[in-house]
Amino acid sequence: MMIVQDDFSNSTSTESEFEEYIDHLADSAAPEIEIDSVPDDLGELYRVWNDSQLLGTFYQNLQGKWVAQPCNRDERPCCDTPLAAQIIIIAVNGLLVADAA
Repeated sequence: MMIVQDDFSNSTSTESEFEEYIDHLADSAAPEIEIDSVPDDLGELYRVWNDSQLLGTFYQNLQGKWVAQPCNRDERPCCDTPLAAQIIIIAVNGLLVADAA
């Protein structure tokens, strides 16, 4: 009987810790992401910022695809939309937050 009670207490403790973690995630504010652009030789270069930190850039290539360039990464994924490029850059930086509304 004592072993069953210990298991139950551990389970209750784990559930409580999990609920606290979920509450913490829900209280986390979404990052302030800003997009600006600068002229480039081949068109506009769009920059994705979190406050003063540059997260990455994206641009439209000559084939009409959007190329995401997250900072400090070698990958250059191509996307069909500028929004997809932005999401890749934000996600790679660990800042993607699900909409709670």
